[in-house]
Parts: sequence; C-alpha cells; structure tokens
Amino acid sequence: MSNKNNIHPIFERLLQKEDREKRLGQKSKVLWLTGLSGSGKSTIAQELERKLYNEGFFPQVLDGDNIRIGINNNLGFSIEDRKENIRRISEVAKLYLNSGIITINSFISPTIEIRNFAKEVIGEENFIEVFINTPLEICEQRDVKGLYKKARAGEIKGFTGIDSPYEAPESPDLEVKTAELSIEESAQKIYDYILPFINL
Repeated sequence: MSNKNNIHPIFERLLQKEDREKRLGQKSKVLWLTGLSGSGKSTIAQELERKLYNEGFFPQVLDGDNIRIGINNNLGFSIEDRKENIRRISEVAKLYLNSGIITINSFISPTIEIRNFAKEVIGEENFIEVFINTPLEICEQRDVKGLYKKARAGEIKGFTGIDSPYEAPESPDLEVKTAELSIEESAQKIYDYILPFINL
C-alpha cells in the first residue's frame, strides 16, 4: 500500500481488533451454523463465503473438513470428544475474530450446552447462531456421504439424529429452512441478516 492515506501508523501499543477491522474494512463476527448432517450447512457456508468475498469482505469458513483432518484429527465422536472439538474450534474462531476476520463456522454442534459453551468462549456479542433447519427425513434423502445409511445399519455409532440426540436451538439469531430455500437463497438470507453487524 503506497498511498499513505490508507496507512494508520500505530506506535507504542499493541494492535487491537479495531485496528485490524479498520484495515480490512469490516467488523469481525463469528457465524455459527448448526444443523443435522446433510442439512446443507457446509454448502451454504461456502456459498456465503464466496458472496462475502465478492462483496469486498474478508471471510473464512471453518468446518469439519478443514478442522477434523487437521487440528482435531485425534478426536472421536463421543460427547466428550465433541465438546473438546467445539472448544478447539471456538478458540480458533476467537483468534480469527481478534484478527478482524468474519468466520463462518459450520458444525453440527448437537447440544444446546455445547453451543452455549462456544458462545461463552467467543463472546456473546460476537456470536451469531444460525439454525440450518432441515427435517431429518430430507437429510436422510440427501445422505450425500452415505452416513445415514451406515448409521441405520449400525455401522456408525453415536450418529446425530439416529442414535445420538440433536437439540435444536430454542432461540437462534436466524433460522434458515432449507426445505423451502435454495442454497443461493439460504446464503442470501444469512448475508442480508449479518450485513448490519459486519459493516464498519
């Protein structure tokens, strides 16, 4: 950046979140997309990430694919491991938040307790809970990874929605019913909702 008007020198103090937000031209928030496997969370998160980026924002998606194979590859799917999974994700999201980045988290996070725990780590004022509300039967029909079939056959134990509970949010910040909306419409609905929170 050669234009000196774009540079705000900072002396004798640590960089703050507000400094990074100013540089990126946005307010950082953590969006927490929760819903059953197959509800469309990850696809909507990716569509939303593209939309935000194309509109000049700086977003980052965190989901099972980029977290489970890396930072959390030593965890299973017991309730204890799921809680540790969410704890680590929340701490990573908090680092992104403090870097001025809009983080889109896409995780089943099956219980109210687990999601409240995430909210506590990240900070309620920066946490936007989005319920990707898709009926179980539609998730099973989609079954893009064949996981429901395996769970019904007893090949996967502790699968959310089959033999492990999913507790829907009681009062999410936003509810997206994917049975009624396309991926693009779902992402647009979230975008329209969060815009006032992320605009500087």
